Amino acid sequence: MTGLPIDPPPRLLMGPGPVNADPRVLRAMSAQLVGQYDPVMTGYMTETMALYRAVFRTANEATLLVDGTSRAGIEAALVSLLEPGDRVLVPVFGRFGHLLREIAERCGAEVHVREVPWGTVFTARELEEAVAAVRPKLVAIVHGDTSTTLAQPLDELGAICARHGALLYADVTASLGGNPVEVDAWGVDVATAGLQKCLGGPSGSAPVTLSPAAVAVLDGRRSIEAGLRDDRDEEVLPASRIRSNYLDLAMILDYWGERRLNHHTEATTMLYGARECARILLEEGLDAAVDRHRRHGAAMAAGLRGLGLTLFGDQSVRMANVVGVEIPDGVDGEGVRGTFLRDYGIEIGTSFGPLHGRIWRVGTMGHNARRDAVLTTLVALEDVLRRAGVAVPTGGGVAGALGSYTQEAA
Repeated sequence: MTGLPIDPPPRLLMGPGPVNADPRVLRAMSAQLVGQYDPVMTGYMTETMALYRAVFRTANEATLLVDGTSRAGIEAALVSLLEPGDRVLVPVFGRFGHLLREIAERCGAEVHVREVPWGTVFTARELEEAVAAVRPKLVAIVHGDTSTTLAQPLDELGAICARHGALLYADVTASLGGNPVEVDAWGVDVATAGLQKCLGGPSGSAPVTLSPAAVAVLDGRRSIEAGLRDDRDEEVLPASRIRSNYLDLAMILDYWGERRLNHHTEATTMLYGARECARILLEEGLDAAVDRHRRHGAAMAAGLRGLGLTLFGDQSVRMANVVGVEIPDGVDGEGVRGTFLRDYGIEIGTSFGPLHGRIWRVGTMGHNARRDAVLTTLVALEDVLRRAGVAVPTGGGVAGALGSYTQEAA
C-alpha cells in the first residue's frame, strides 16, 4: 500500500504557534537542492548569517542556524556552554523556564531556580539579587513564554550579568520578529529562536547567535573529529569535550565558518526557508514588523474583552503576539476548541500545567498577524461561545477589535 498524497485540510492557525507559513517561504522551500559545498549553497549560508545578524540586532560573527526545531537550538546552546558542575541560574515564570532547567540538569550543571507565580514576571531587582546570591556561570531565561503569554523584560539583565561575571542566554523563540529583541543593546551573550512563530515559517530550523565571550567558552571545548584534523588542530581533553556531537556549536561554527569543516549535511530546504523568513522580515522592516504584531495583538485583546472575556496575567508585560484568555466558568474548554476547529477550521491553543483547562491562548503572529485573521477569529469565537452557553455581546468581539484599530489610526 502506497498511501495517499499529503493533503492537509485548510486551517487558520491562531494559537501560540506554529502558525500558517508565509506562502513565499513555502515557495522558497520548494526549490531544488544543491550540494552542501556548492558555491551557491555556501553563498546562501553566508547570506543567511548576515540576515540573522540584522534580525537579532547584533554584530556577532557567530550567527547561524542549527538544524532542528527551536528546542535543538536551546539544547545546542546549553550543552555547548555548560560543563558538569557549572552553576546556572534559571528564573522561571512559565513552562519553558522549566524546560531550560531540565536541559541544564541533563548537562550535569548545578542548577539554581527562582520562580514567580505564572501570570507575573521578575523585577530587575529580584533578578540582580538572585544573580548575586547564586554567582552563576550562566543565567538562562526565556524572553517570551507562550505558556503564560508574558514577556520578561531583559533590558537590564545583561548589565546585571556582566557586573557579576555571568553569561546571559535567552530563549527568544516566541518573541523574535514580533517583539523588540535587542541582543547587543541588552547584553545578551547567546540567543536562540525558531521559525514557527513571528518569523512565519515552519518548525525545523533554529537561528542562533553567540557573542565573542560565548565563543571563547566554546573555543575552550572545541574538538575536531578524527579524520578531519590537520596539523593545526589539538585534540581537546575528553573531560572538556562538548557532550553532544550533532549539537556541538563549536563544530557547527567550524562548518559555517571559513574552514567549512564537514559536520552534518546542512538541511538545504530548511536553510532556504530560514533565509526567506529573514529576508521577508527585513524587507518589511524589523520595526514595522514589531509594530504590526503589536497593533494586531492589541486588536485581538480588545476583541476578546469585547466578548466579555477576561485576559490572563499582567497585561503590562504581555507579549504582542499571543494573549491568554480565561475560559468562562462551566465551559468545556477542549470542547470549544474542537468545535472551533471542526466548524471553522480555526485553531487556538490550550495551556499547560497549572493553567491547563483554565485559559486559552490566542495568537496573532507571523503571516497571521493581520486584520482579516483577527476579525475572522473573533466572529467565529462569538458563535462557538454562544453555542456553548456563554452570553456574549452580539458583535462585541469585532466591535472591540475595530475600536482598537480606529484608536490606532487616530
